[in-house]
Amino acid sequence: MLEVRGDLSERVRLDQADSGEQPWRAWGPYLAERAWGTVREDYSEHGTAWDYFPHDHARSRAYRWNEDGMGGLCDDRQTFAFALALWNGEDPILKERMFGLGGNHGNHGEDAKDYWWYQDSTPTHSWMRWRYHYPQAAFPYDQLVRVNGQRSREEGEYELVDTGIFDQDRFWAVTVDYAKASPTDVCIAITVSNRGPDPAVLHLLPTLWFRNTWAWGLPNRQAPAMTGTPGRLDGRHRSLGHITLDGQGAPVALMCDNETNSQRLWGLPGRSPYPKDGINDHLIHRSPTVNPAGTGTKGALHYRLWMGAGETRTIRLRLTQSDRPAPAADLGDGWAEVMRARRAEADEFFDDVLPDAATAAEKDVARQAVAGLMWGKQFYHFDVKQWLHGDPGNAPPPPGRRYGRNNAWWHMNSFDVISMPDSWEYPWYAAWDLAFHCVSIARVDPGFAKSQLLLLLREWYMHPNGQIPAYEWSFSDVNPPVHAWAALQVFQIDGGRDFGFLSRVMHKLLLNFTWWVNRKDVGGNNVFEGGFLGLDNVGPFDRSAALPVAGVLEQSDGTGWMAMYALNMLDMSILLALHDRAYEDMATKFFEHFTYIAEAAYRQGLWDEEDSFFYDVLRLPDGHKVPLKARSIVGLLPLAATTRLTSETLNRLPEINARVRWMLHHQGEFGDVISARRLGGADRRQQRLLSMVGQDQLLRILARLLDPEEFLSPYGLRTLSRAHLEKPFTVSLGGSDFTVGYEPAESTSGLFGGNSNWRGPVWMPVNYLLVQALREFAEFYGDDLQAEYPTGSQHKAGLSEIADDLSRRLIGLFVPDESGRRPIYGATELFQSHPDWKDLVAFPEYFNGDNGAGLGAWHQTGWTALVVDLIFNLRRPS
Repeated sequence: MLEVRGDLSERVRLDQADSGEQPWRAWGPYLAERAWGTVREDYSEHGTAWDYFPHDHARSRAYRWNEDGMGGLCDDRQTFAFALALWNGEDPILKERMFGLGGNHGNHGEDAKDYWWYQDSTPTHSWMRWRYHYPQAAFPYDQLVRVNGQRSREEGEYELVDTGIFDQDRFWAVTVDYAKASPTDVCIAITVSNRGPDPAVLHLLPTLWFRNTWAWGLPNRQAPAMTGTPGRLDGRHRSLGHITLDGQGAPVALMCDNETNSQRLWGLPGRSPYPKDGINDHLIHRSPTVNPAGTGTKGALHYRLWMGAGETRTIRLRLTQSDRPAPAADLGDGWAEVMRARRAEADEFFDDVLPDAATAAEKDVARQAVAGLMWGKQFYHFDVKQWLHGDPGNAPPPPGRRYGRNNAWWHMNSFDVISMPDSWEYPWYAAWDLAFHCVSIARVDPGFAKSQLLLLLREWYMHPNGQIPAYEWSFSDVNPPVHAWAALQVFQIDGGRDFGFLSRVMHKLLLNFTWWVNRKDVGGNNVFEGGFLGLDNVGPFDRSAALPVAGVLEQSDGTGWMAMYALNMLDMSILLALHDRAYEDMATKFFEHFTYIAEAAYRQGLWDEEDSFFYDVLRLPDGHKVPLKARSIVGLLPLAATTRLTSETLNRLPEINARVRWMLHHQGEFGDVISARRLGGADRRQQRLLSMVGQDQLLRILARLLDPEEFLSPYGLRTLSRAHLEKPFTVSLGGSDFTVGYEPAESTSGLFGGNSNWRGPVWMPVNYLLVQALREFAEFYGDDLQAEYPTGSQHKAGLSEIADDLSRRLIGLFVPDESGRRPIYGATELFQSHPDWKDLVAFPEYFNGDNGAGLGAWHQTGWTALVVDLIFNLRRPS
């Protein structure tokens, strides 16, 4: 149970949602910012998702699996969707969705080009705020495509701000606030400010539509209906009832159908003369493409706002669901009171939840990070079997699809709200991303965090063979096994009492652990492969593809991840065994499995004694081993495989205690991974450390980890040693040379499309794990063990002190420094100093290893929101 002080209304709503008393989570920001260019919408023969459904099609083509929109809201089955549309009078199309480059057009892969922020959200979405900056001049679509297409991987990305379109503040600042009067009654405020120096006009079109589930030829799918009258849209759906949007004043209702404009796209007759882009064509081209009868399945309330320089206006709306036609909504005092109350309750909730010792700037960052997590929840629908075979109402897919992407995942049928990595660049779940999301989500909504971890272990997600699906582009790819770790974190954050949750997780993870052992230990020698393991281009060649020579790549990160997994399962077993002795056998099983893995890492040559580092090793068919001596995060991850066994635990669980003693006396080679007993922890009780590294190895690795010329950055830990800037690592295999060198920012490698770089930048998830590992070592060694920090400084520090400082460096990416600048925004002066921009915080995918500038997906709040938990841990009560 979440511990808060006082009986806050948001806390009551959470309790009601968790118990099923009130469906407060039923409506939320579950509408993706992008549905085009996704695997779900790709019915091509060769899996060319970006080309098959490009941005140019999105306004005209009905989606099959889910919808997208700007700052939107929908129900948890996405029966309806509400979102914002804008037109500045200059653009060639309505601004209904965010623009960006597909993976085949950006010089560093996919890249969103609009600027928007998730500013606030409570866990039940009772209060939410979204912000967008819309240029007043014509949006430079063609210029962005052309210039980025001309740039090489060695050059930076050409962004919207680089075009000069925001000069003289010629933009509209658009804010959307949501406040729930009930689970299905939402008050909406759209506030528009003309930031430019001249009067200008903005067309504002709040839009309501039904997701198209009726055009695919499936049985029992009837088209709903919507009627538009001045100031009102009234939709009727057989399962939803009435959904009504009331708008302030008497704006014109423009109606069309959420149907594909087949004539525009392919020159073929369509299902409706008023298709999906009918409002767009009517407004911009004055075409007769809105229904004069005022009916359809998509509608917008059209406000034409003529505003002076610096003027601000707010439009009031209300979205309600009912069993029968609703009377005119209250947009007056009642509306205003709901808005005031929900915002005040949100302030009270976060004031109560966030650590008292955190600074005001840290609390602001944490609250915006939570907002990103909440807005990152998306409705995700994907029936893989249906997708492979096609719909009755459409042409059958090419035969090759049945043998292509995700064909082995025919059992999957997703129809859920899921936490996504990024609502534009990655609008699909990723298994290891989601695990990290849940840790920070648990700080504000442990019920949802637990439900998410359980979801991916359910029968309609987990493969019958025990594999957890990785992500949409390839469910069969292998993400690091962090599910058990995340479940333990969430369990503890939630108070350490929900043993039913822990038991359910463990039962399913037994299947997944067995899958790893059977599938990713080719030699049966307790060292593991796994492929890219989420680290994309960290090595000299693509670890997820066929090796350049015959052999097996035995991976230090794969082995470290599995050692960590075994310890997580051990910890889980112990927690459960203390309440049910039937789990004690599992504890001894995972204790032994960890010792086998840890010992094998040394026996099989992953540890390099001379370099004091773990490396991947290429084992050739003749038995010869080629160490790949690139010093990267691959060799640091074994540090995360660490836990402690207290004397209290060993005394209460005699079987595991006996097994530890037996292993120490009869299997002497395991003594290096089972430490001697020592006093430690807050209660100064005897304990043993289980770790892949002993004290000597730990200090030797830390000498590199904490070296500013290697891994230590002013903003955390780099993923590749900076020593490889001057001395890249090169290996010759099969007559070709493969090289990896330090790159602090965007990748110059074409691996994985060039859109991910683990060759130097700071990545939050692995930093978080290493900080946590240092805290675990500190609990065991206490102040007796110190390391030079930074390396070369001759200053000694305890491990807890080092973990705190690393946390401050990572938090420091987001909070203003002494000159008021946020490192994430680099040299972009608009973001650093302009009052309309500088306090809007983005949560990028990764960060420049030298200056901290944000890179990659700009809204990957998902795992970057681990900054929330870093703040909680750093500002923990002493």
